[in-house]
Amino acid sequence: MNKYVKAFFHRGLVFGGFGPIVAGTVYLILSFAIPNFALSGLDVFTAIVSTYLLAFVHAGVSVFNQIESWPIAKSLLCHLSTLYIAYIFCYVLNSWIPFDPIVLVIFTAIFIATYFVIWSIVMICIKATGTALNRQLL
Repeated sequence: MNKYVKAFFHRGLVFGGFGPIVAGTVYLILSFAIPNFALSGLDVFTAIVSTYLLAFVHAGVSVFNQIESWPIAKSLLCHLSTLYIAYIFCYVLNSWIPFDPIVLVIFTAIFIATYFVIWSIVMICIKATGTALNRQLL
C-alpha cells in the first residue's frame, strides 16, 4: 500500500474519535441554551458518524502536504478541496447550515478565507522556524 495512503488512514483512525466528542459538546451546550432541546436517535447517529468521518478526513489530509513530488499548489488544492467537501457534507447532512445556494456561497467564502488565513500563519511560522534553525547551524 502506498505510504501516503497508509499515513492517511493511520492519522484518520488516530484522530477520528475527536469528531463525536465535538458533536457531543456542541449538543450539550445547545441543551443548556435552548429550552426543551431534543434530538432524535437518527440525529444523534448522523452527528456521530458524520463528525467521526469529518475528523478522520481532517487528520488524514495532512498527508497531502508531505508528498514531496507534488508542487505546493497541487498539495494546497487537494488539501483545501478535500476539507471543503468533508465540511460541506457534514454541515449540510446535520442541518447545521441549510442547503440554500446563498448560504453555501457564504459558507464557501468564509471557509476559503479562513483556510488561507490559517495556511498563511502556518507558512510564516514554518519559515520563521526554518530561518532560526539555519541561523543556529551557522
